[in-house]
Amino acid sequence: MRLRWFLLGALSLLVIAGIGAAVVLRNARGFSARQQPGAIEAWFARAARSAALPPGARTRANPAPNTASALAEAMAHWADHCATCHANDGSGDTELGKRTYPPAPDMRLPATQQLTDGELFYIIENGIRLTAMPAWGGGALDEHESWKLVHFIRHLPQLTDAEKAEMQKLNPRVPQELKEELEDERFLKGEDSHEKPTPHRH
Repeated sequence: MRLRWFLLGALSLLVIAGIGAAVVLRNARGFSARQQPGAIEAWFARAARSAALPPGARTRANPAPNTASALAEAMAHWADHCATCHANDGSGDTELGKRTYPPAPDMRLPATQQLTDGELFYIIENGIRLTAMPAWGGGALDEHESWKLVHFIRHLPQLTDAEKAEMQKLNPRVPQELKEELEDERFLKGEDSHEKPTPHRH
């Protein structure tokens, strides 16, 4: 137990030293969220994330069955709640995902896919400090839904064009997009979208 606390303390000191070095190196350019994390900073961030996982989190097995219906539910949830930052395909290539610091990762790549199911579940439930990743557990999302999302994250590298098209229909719409879609529908029906509706008489 003492060894574990010693290692955590040593790692914390290394993280602090790494952040200090990063501040010194970036002093001339400032510390803007527009910049990409350097290799040293990224290494320290991953090390800190790994150290933050409690014992047993890595080895937890996924209790949710990996069925077509579970994957469909997770895909719908992802499109409606996660894609704003992570994109439908998990690339992180969105306006918001690219502007956070660090930017949203490409979850199709080994850095994410090599994490265990337990690690992915813990991150969904508890978030990651000093990043834009919030903690969704404890009411916002029940554990079973989080485990289904783990299956969907595993599926991201094999996502098909048809699935991406289906997800686009489920993405949240801003008022301007809804207005444009309504105008398009009226145009296709032969209605004049600029014509004022006739008020109902009672």
